[in-house]
Amino acid sequence: MRINWVILCAIVLLIIENSVVPWLVPPGWSERLLPHLLFIMTLFVAGFGGRHTAFLFGLGFGLLQDLLSYGHLIGPYGFGMGLIGYLAGLAAERKSFTIGFFLWIVVVSGVLLDSIVYFVYKLFRITDLDYAFVFFWQVAPTALLQLLIALLMYIPVRRYLVKPSISSGEESLE
Repeated sequence: MRINWVILCAIVLLIIENSVVPWLVPPGWSERLLPHLLFIMTLFVAGFGGRHTAFLFGLGFGLLQDLLSYGHLIGPYGFGMGLIGYLAGLAAERKSFTIGFFLWIVVVSGVLLDSIVYFVYKLFRITDLDYAFVFFWQVAPTALLQLLIALLMYIPVRRYLVKPSISSGEESLE
């Protein structure tokens, strides 16, 4: 995996997520739809780069996301993205990383990330909302939006960020 290109793309996605996406989401849905573009990139890193790289990537960019955008606590997104990046990388090592498996990982991980953040907020009494309300109001629509974004990003990310492998019939020029 070309990790330097991944970090550069993640910084661009961070800028897009914090500057362009709030303009694209309608004002009535701004608290309901929170597409996490860096989280989707963390899942790509988990699938193509391994679990340890995804853990560090998710932890670093999750903490950066905590600092920049979702501000009540520092750490829930860093913890959630690091943990889920590691678990997604572990699952990708055990099973072949196809588009169907990746989309399943995106939906389950998206629900898990928003649930982790909700329960951390609930633990520190920042929110008093019921989980059922939060799930239907924010978690499910966000997971479906992330699924659509991941589907649109899959081919370009796979094409440009994964090193082409040399087949057994080709010889290295070195």
